[in-house]
Amino acid sequence: MQHFPVFVALAGRRVVVSGGGECALAKLRLLLKTEARITVVAAEAEDGVRKLANEGRITLISRAMEPGDALCATLFYAANDDEAEDTRVATIAHRECAMVNIVDNLADSQFITPAIVDRDPVTIAIGTEGAAPVLARAIKADLEEKLPSQLGTLARIGKTFRKMADALPMGRKRRDFWSDYYFNAGPAAIEAGGTDGIEPALHDLLENHLKTEARRGHVDLVGAGPGDPELLTLKARKAINEADVVIYDRLVTPEILELARREALMVDAGKEGFGKSMAQGDIDALIVEHAQTGAQVVRLKSGDPTVFGRLDEEIEACEAAGVSYRIIPGITAASAAVASLNQSFTKRGRNSALRIITGHDTKGYADHDWRALAQPGEVAAIYMGKKSARFIQGRLLMHGADPATPVTVIENASRMDQRILSTTLAQMEPTISNAGLSGPAITFYGLAPRHALEAADTLPQQELAQ
Repeated sequence: MQHFPVFVALAGRRVVVSGGGECALAKLRLLLKTEARITVVAAEAEDGVRKLANEGRITLISRAMEPGDALCATLFYAANDDEAEDTRVATIAHRECAMVNIVDNLADSQFITPAIVDRDPVTIAIGTEGAAPVLARAIKADLEEKLPSQLGTLARIGKTFRKMADALPMGRKRRDFWSDYYFNAGPAAIEAGGTDGIEPALHDLLENHLKTEARRGHVDLVGAGPGDPELLTLKARKAINEADVVIYDRLVTPEILELARREALMVDAGKEGFGKSMAQGDIDALIVEHAQTGAQVVRLKSGDPTVFGRLDEEIEACEAAGVSYRIIPGITAASAAVASLNQSFTKRGRNSALRIITGHDTKGYADHDWRALAQPGEVAAIYMGKKSARFIQGRLLMHGADPATPVTVIENASRMDQRILSTTLAQMEPTISNAGLSGPAITFYGLAPRHALEAADTLPQQELAQ
């Protein structure tokens, strides 16, 4: 992030615009939404600019900019439609300590003006670091359509009521009150009796919330999916957004963690096979401890919590402590990975079952029914199989599996840095070791990419042929 988004207080403060053409007029339309004192300096000004001056909405200085014109200005816009003149006036403004924006010159600007969705006092700023104005406008149009027109009215009246709402304890109880106002009671009051009905509705709502006990602590055991935030379920997204505490695994991506509220307590409870880990008992205790303080806790797990997620132990901890919980499933890594191969787990005439197995468990390498798995046509999704690859390969070959059986490894399934390795059981090792996998990986036994040469991530041809 090169531009840190802030909202600048402009009420009663000076803003100077150099230029009197269409470029300057476009900036003025936006600035006039504020309560700033706006001065335009221009030797030649279009009719629209002069009209604003005649109406007393701006001060117009009808000459080229001179030293002293930007003194005490909070913001300065160079909007002359002339590169040389913009450079000249920007130099003056810099010397006079104003923050400078040069229109259509991102590199030399100290700040940029975002696309704005205005539901005063609710304001949404959309910026793309100047890289994609078209995208910013598209997002703005989408938000304009979705946000109700009365949102600003609700916010203005709600602002005057904030001191009254301070009677509620800080934290979840107060947030519940405001959520109820903005999304239930407020819109209902406007619909029933217009804006006059909002304030009485607020008083009634506050009285009800003062009488109501705060919500008890609760735990959501949430599947974060394989990593792509667009694969997160709507229910999971809502739970993360409402959480007071998020206890997350190592494999949950930063993009998904960003969905949590800024005020939420974020607890890293990462586990790593054969590496540093937080003990499961400690995680169970953390979940219960935070829920017993009244917090809404999200235990966020990569993939689906019901698949190798130690879910039962966390459920048992909640039940033993009398803490309510619910399970919000996610898309497991196997589903995302097989989709990236343009394949299906089951196929008529090939296999009617799928085995989901782990490469290792709490006791070390995990044993399975290798003789059954070695039969022709069998398909298995192997979790945590990187470090146990040689063990799995040996067991399958020992029990008669065809060395030519396809094996596919997908690293970072669904993410931008996804990688696909296509090999065979005979070459499962050393292929996996030589690949230098650093991200989470799932191994498919008995499945190859539908179009191996196209799907693989720029692997050498000799490796694809293995």
